Amino acid sequence: MKTIYQFTVLFAILCGMAVFTISCSEDDLPNGGAPSITYVRVTKPESSDSLLVGAFQGTLIAIVGENLQDASEIWFNDQRATLTPTYVTSKSILVSIPSVIPKDITNKMKIVFTGGAVLEHDFKVQISEPSLASMACEYVAAGEVATISGDYFYEPLTVTFAGGVKGEIVSVEAKTIRVRVPAGAAPGQITVATNFGETKSDFWFRDNRNIFLSSDPFTGWWNEKYVVTKPAEGDPVAINGNYIRVKEAIAGWAWKEVAGGPPDAMGAISKNVPDEAILKPADYNLKFEVNTVKPYNNNMLKINVGLSKDFVTDAYQWAPPYDTKGEWRTVIIPFEQIAASYEAAGVKMAVSPAGYYTRLLFHGGGDLDADISLDNFRVVPKTIKK
Repeated sequence: MKTIYQFTVLFAILCGMAVFTISCSEDDLPNGGAPSITYVRVTKPESSDSLLVGAFQGTLIAIVGENLQDASEIWFNDQRATLTPTYVTSKSILVSIPSVIPKDITNKMKIVFTGGAVLEHDFKVQISEPSLASMACEYVAAGEVATISGDYFYEPLTVTFAGGVKGEIVSVEAKTIRVRVPAGAAPGQITVATNFGETKSDFWFRDNRNIFLSSDPFTGWWNEKYVVTKPAEGDPVAINGNYIRVKEAIAGWAWKEVAGGPPDAMGAISKNVPDEAILKPADYNLKFEVNTVKPYNNNMLKINVGLSKDFVTDAYQWAPPYDTKGEWRTVIIPFEQIAASYEAAGVKMAVSPAGYYTRLLFHGGGDLDADISLDNFRVVPKTIKK
């Protein structure tokens, strides 16, 4: 009986101690054990003092606070993020903001805990405005479909051409828009707008700036016979007046000058290369349109542009393969690559008020069964200053 009594007293003392211990441990926890958020920051150590009230989709963030160890779910607007248990501690949670676009935008971050507690915090998911990189072809006729490449193309969206006319959206993918070109579309920038902002392109639709070789009209030493003025049935369609078409067999290392000449033969068009492109080539692109009915799969097209004193044979070489399968495509070559090819040949570009030497020359290894059309050679800025 005495043993039972002693056991009962001991059990009561132990229970009391347990209650006291639990009570003391809860009292000792910050905020009485309730979860709280102190701040949100980026995860880079060198930027740890950068506090956030919002961040873009896909960004890895650190949520810093107290008593966060029991977090089981975290939501940004109506999108649930993926929680990794090893990234959850009592004082922080590392989590990536979901990339999926929310339908219900609350600008709230919500953490759900295993015990049922819910903690909300003001936090804005910054959804990127459209980003425009390029067009498959910058010259597209009204009624035809243009392809725009970029990112953050979130529907619903609109594509507005210079002239203030909107195109008909044919299809939208994550990084591609196909849009029917409306009547009244004019040369200039394209604007893509979504619910999250709008962006103007750095490229121009039907770019008519700084064209130094176009055959409208033909000028130069070579080679008027290649100029197409009235396309026949089965010929590539004209996209901007006359174009150059080389449709013949070119033997390996044959010397085939297609177009161009010195400034006095080219005329005023030879002065269209901007001085700034000569002085700062890294800020510019060489662009032109190409249509290959047969693949460009051999030989070499050597391009001279922006030369003030003479031609350079082994300068920039636009190498095969390239095949547009009978459609027009825009080729983009960073102009600093052109400048570097001249410097490698011992020639440095210089501003020339009198104009510049221009030449398209097929000269390279391998026989080419050519059927290639070319148009609108131009040197244009990579970006447009706001």
